[in-house]
Amino acid sequence: MKVAVLTNSLSRRGGGLFWSVRALSGGLQRSGCEIRVIAPEDADTEGDLAAWGATAVAALAVRGPAAFGFLPGLRGEMSSFRPDVLHVNGMWKYEAVAAIQWKRRTGSPYVVSPRGMLDGWALENSAWKKRIAAMLYQRRFIAQADCIHALNLSELQAIRALNLDNPVAVIPNGVELPEAASVTPAPDWGSALPKGSKVLLFLGRLHPKKGLASLLNAWARVRKGSANPGGDWHLVIAGWDQGGHQSMLEGLAKNLGVADSVWFVGPQFEDAKTASASRADAFVLPSFSEGLPMAVLEAWAYELPVVMTPQCNLPEGFETGAALAIEPEVGSIEEGLKTLFAMEPSALAAMGMRGRQLVESRFAWPKVASEMHAVYQWLLGQAEKPACVIEAGDA
Repeated sequence: MKVAVLTNSLSRRGGGLFWSVRALSGGLQRSGCEIRVIAPEDADTEGDLAAWGATAVAALAVRGPAAFGFLPGLRGEMSSFRPDVLHVNGMWKYEAVAAIQWKRRTGSPYVVSPRGMLDGWALENSAWKKRIAAMLYQRRFIAQADCIHALNLSELQAIRALNLDNPVAVIPNGVELPEAASVTPAPDWGSALPKGSKVLLFLGRLHPKKGLASLLNAWARVRKGSANPGGDWHLVIAGWDQGGHQSMLEGLAKNLGVADSVWFVGPQFEDAKTASASRADAFVLPSFSEGLPMAVLEAWAYELPVVMTPQCNLPEGFETGAALAIEPEVGSIEEGLKTLFAMEPSALAAMGMRGRQLVESRFAWPKVASEMHAVYQWLLGQAEKPACVIEAGDA
């Protein structure tokens, strides 16, 4: 079986897709699929190609506005590879138009992974541009998909709320589990912190939807409170800046008087990310909107207790006691931080262990890849409909 995978980048600029698409593609190869991952070329592509290992990739030049991402070489790449299935990750760009045209030419099926881009918050962001895209091509792209891939039941509900009756495969992201006994070096930023500091880590792109401004305001409230339960905690914000958001956050931390306990340490990839997670004592994600965040799964894999919003779409974390729930607003985050800081070390360790057990049982990549492979086989008439696929008429 040949599967062409379209994604937004082959480099770290793809954010969570850089890890999730790469890991899923590798798992599908090990299950017997021939995979080719195709994406627009960007400034970091060359430096990150080695991370794809044995997976065949193609980086194509973009022509015209980057926001649309026209890829003149995509049709030739598809004609050369001749895939049986096309799997598109993400929305709103040229890949949607290409998928419609490819299906018209070949009659072969395509799968769409919206990756959280159909939930309410995401649709309201740059809403007027998305309404134009929907009229021109996006609505047809989704409606004609042979299967939509939802990361969780919340995303399934968002899909149905848009009156889409396509079959939906509910398959989560996965995570690679580090060895429990592995030893990692200290992160580059670790020596700057006072000795004995505890670290609350955020790791991801610095974007308004992540709720970091609210987190800083809540952090200031806790630090300036009379009890100050977070006196030995430091907030480490790791990630790449998007649209100049970091400078606003740095200014906010300074104005709030907490710059001495908040550290902006820049992007952390591969070994640096491992070192950062190993140094942390807990993880926070106060997002307004997520598909299914890889960062939380990775935090659990490193046995970190997590503080997150329901909008992270990982209710399993709350159900199993692996996470504390907060809403993406200052008062709720403040209460969540106070709860975290008041916990005994043994309770924090137990929460982190429950997170590790959760990803071992539900979010390991071999299981995820096997489910996606079964979806492809079903679409090609090679197997029965897998249990993860929910059709519009299903109860």
